[in-house]
Amino acid sequence: MEQHFNFNNELSGKIALVTGGTKGAGRAIAERLLQAGATVIITARNPPEKHDGNMHFIPADLSKTTDAQKVISDILSSYHRLDILVNNLGSSVTPAGGFAALSDEDWESMLQANLLAPIRLDRGFLPQMIEQKSGVIIHIASIQGKLPLYDSTLPYAASKAALINYSKSLSNEVTPKGIRVLTVSPGWINTNASKAWLGEIARNANSSIEEAQQGVMDALGGIPFGRPAEAEEVAELVGFLVSPRANYLTGTNFVIDGGTVPTI
Repeated sequence: MEQHFNFNNELSGKIALVTGGTKGAGRAIAERLLQAGATVIITARNPPEKHDGNMHFIPADLSKTTDAQKVISDILSSYHRLDILVNNLGSSVTPAGGFAALSDEDWESMLQANLLAPIRLDRGFLPQMIEQKSGVIIHIASIQGKLPLYDSTLPYAASKAALINYSKSLSNEVTPKGIRVLTVSPGWINTNASKAWLGEIARNANSSIEEAQQGVMDALGGIPFGRPAEAEEVAELVGFLVSPRANYLTGTNFVIDGGTVPTI
């Protein structure tokens, strides 16, 4: 069957939610969907540094059940539906030092932010998507779901691995009902937070930013592409996956890491 797509305005009429959408990759994703013609809603605990009247901002801490329910209720009451859900929110704030340095609270906070928050939103929006027999859900995971760094981000890696597994299972259930579910697993992304982190590493080691970046890439086992991803590169992949051009894609984990993961 021949299909024709309008790449310039291909998401016109679609309602999209991007969690963690005020900065970094989340902001880039939100801007990419807006450029494609979607009505874009963003959530985060803090408002965006630069206000954009073209996006509807809902303040929320999605690790809390009450805040997640507020986001669901606000969107469905204001827009009556959601067509695209990008679960981008992620957190990795636990102490380094391996298993012995981690408390129950550390594990619980990572599971709440990285696994249970997207599950709550999926559960809230899926009934309406199923009723309209269309919708796309994207889970932003991480290559650490397959390539964990046990000494620094163990709970984050474990929660993202669980998210990848959950996403595949959910796709098997709801794809026959018209809903596409996909996972995107980025490697290291060059964001303002990442740049600040590199600056801290460089100061502590009395080294240059370039040396600090190389040290991080070495810790990852190397990045064949030679640099971290730009947020806009991740956003471009998400923009394609939620578009009509990706109609036959579901249940797949798309890795965007510059070749970091050493296995196929």
